[in-house]
Amino acid sequence: MGCRSTGPRSALLRVVLERETTGDPVLVVDERRRMPGRGAWLHPDPHCLELAVRRRAFGRALRHAGTLDTEAVSGAVTRHADQQQPQPQHDGAGTTPTPTVDRESGLEADGDPMSTQR
Repeated sequence: MGCRSTGPRSALLRVVLERETTGDPVLVVDERRRMPGRGAWLHPDPHCLELAVRRRAFGRALRHAGTLDTEAVSGAVTRHADQQQPQPQHDGAGTTPTPTVDRESGLEADGDPMSTQR
């Protein structure tokens, strides 16, 4: 939504409008992707969220006139980005080990298949 590029739904966050007890609409991240109502899909990337806020894409996607608080969405994007940061593993020499690949089976030494993207 923010960057206008597509992706698999499993890699996106679904955002919906929900009414607070006061009756005011608030943006909520639909973690299970099951909440009723119109949803907007967003990459869990701070840059994508920034673009969506700057272009007021949430209001258009969810068909809501007026301003919306994006604090809950910002917190979810931050949490997701923190979880996705790969932690490099270093050996004692201070270098990052490279995986060894068995050329015949296509498996790395730990048994995981190699990436299909080269």
